Amino acid sequence: MEVGGGGGGSEKGPVSCGSWIRRPEKVNLVVLGRSRNRGGSSPSMLEIFSFDPKTTSLSSSPLAKYVVEEVDGDFVSIAVHPSGEDVVCSTTSGGCKLFEYGREPNAKLLARKLSPLQDVGPQKCVAFSVDGSKLATGGVDGHLRILEWPSLRVILDEPKAHKSVLDMDFSLDSEYLVTTSTDGSARIWKTEDGYPLATLTRNSDEKIQLCRFSKDGTKPFLFCTAQKGEKAVISVWDISTWNKIGHKNLLKKPSSIMSVSKDGKYLALGSKDGDICVVDIKKMAICHWSKRLHLGTCIETLDFCPSERVVLTTSNEWGAVVTKLNVPADWKEWQIYMLLLGLFLASAVAFYLFMENSDSFWKFPETSQSGAPKYNTIYSDSQSSDDPFGPVDM
Repeated sequence: MEVGGGGGGSEKGPVSCGSWIRRPEKVNLVVLGRSRNRGGSSPSMLEIFSFDPKTTSLSSSPLAKYVVEEVDGDFVSIAVHPSGEDVVCSTTSGGCKLFEYGREPNAKLLARKLSPLQDVGPQKCVAFSVDGSKLATGGVDGHLRILEWPSLRVILDEPKAHKSVLDMDFSLDSEYLVTTSTDGSARIWKTEDGYPLATLTRNSDEKIQLCRFSKDGTKPFLFCTAQKGEKAVISVWDISTWNKIGHKNLLKKPSSIMSVSKDGKYLALGSKDGDICVVDIKKMAICHWSKRLHLGTCIETLDFCPSERVVLTTSNEWGAVVTKLNVPADWKEWQIYMLLLGLFLASAVAFYLFMENSDSFWKFPETSQSGAPKYNTIYSDSQSSDDPFGPVDM
């Protein structure tokens, strides 16, 4: 399903960034940042749409929107807090802005100031840690910041972290932050104190570009796309040693964006000409292709839905698109309970049949009418009585 972009005479401006918003009871929303249209008649605005999993579509009209002042410029990047109530956006000339979106019906977007991030210039990357305790921003000017959330206490303020920040991601335990640069380098930072822990090794002809940590909780890996001459590959690092353990050529073309599903099972790549592919991480094999999804346009946003096998993609030309993935369906909660109930009933029936058709430990010897046990003798003669030992003289 597509939400209009900047082409085709759309009255609204092009979609420059977007993200899912997770709500209770597995309700998912989508937030989109629109820039001014080419004629300048439509302002930059933030919009929130509802999502229908049955039809895999967004609502035709937004649930809420906020028009940004012209002095702030256009949207550059966006990040949603895990709680789903805070949205941080970077703009071309207004620094970073915080938007609060409550859970009550007919909630409105409320703008708030972020004092440490005012007038910091455009931030290529904005990201919350998985546990929601930290916010990181990476500037076009190479300036890296890590702040505690929501106190906004500055943990790291490094003006020369990179030539220009290209991508970033927090690890599943929120202990590490990886950042990449336009010059092909990549660095690892400890989020507790901002200490520069490591720089990823690379060959002289290799440029590291995009980065994502594994998220399944069992495989401590770091995935990075890299350009090795004319070949685009995904390299894998072991985060316990920060050593590279291998690489694979999957998309076979330069990537513009990378994402990992919330449960860590899938990795997605978006190309610079509008294709996406989804990779089964366990097999490291492509399990879904969507070619020409954003025909001839660089994909700017690629984000997995928190509870459905659906991805959100955006581009300046084609707007926002939600795509259902052709991957095996996950077990629903009620299906798991039904399976457990079936196994329990099957076990009960099997136990009953076993007891009915086999000697039981609890089957006692039969008794005579007098109530005394009746025993068969092994050795006896024709003169013997029921008592095998006969009368006993006292």
